[in-house]
Amino acid sequence: MGKNVIIIGAGGHGKVIADIVTASGDNFLGFLDDDESKKTLGKIADYEKYAGTFFVIGIGNPKIREKISKLPCRWYKAVHPSAVISPSAKIGQGTVVMPNAVINADAQIGSHAIINTSAAVEHDNEIGDFAHISVGAKLGGTVKIGKSTHIGIGASVRNNITVCEECIIGAGAVVVKNIEKPGIYKGIPAKLYNN
Repeated sequence: MGKNVIIIGAGGHGKVIADIVTASGDNFLGFLDDDESKKTLGKIADYEKYAGTFFVIGIGNPKIREKISKLPCRWYKAVHPSAVISPSAKIGQGTVVMPNAVINADAQIGSHAIINTSAAVEHDNEIGDFAHISVGAKLGGTVKIGKSTHIGIGASVRNNITVCEECIIGAGAVVVKNIEKPGIYKGIPAKLYNN
């Protein structure tokens, strides 16, 4: 018998996670969301009504995910059956791995991270808590991505590179040098973007 799962966040990201829960053979019970215009089981604070249920956060914003992760819930790891994950990889609680993602040997994924559709996380990567590796992003071997960093759609990070916490790497950017300062990085090669 499958696990009973509630998703916190009823937006688009939450909908994709609902599909993952169902595809994994578990039971999607519904959403909790503070937006009353959405069809939900109730507000986020109503999680206490669902003792014995597993929860997963369906919200993209890393600051909000971190805040919600402090709730005393049983966290569900949502991994789509089409994802290819090495037996030696480790994935933290509450993390979401989308369809066709690849996580290779000895990669370590933190808690409440997002490995999005068709992302490639190579061998020996370390992905921090609340990080987001976007659709089609590619990380070479032995890459370190800091907590709450977002690697944009189709971005690439060269082997043996470290990207610090709380960065945004823009869509299609190519990271060829270590990034040690939080900020927004764009282009080929990726450079700090000043507004």
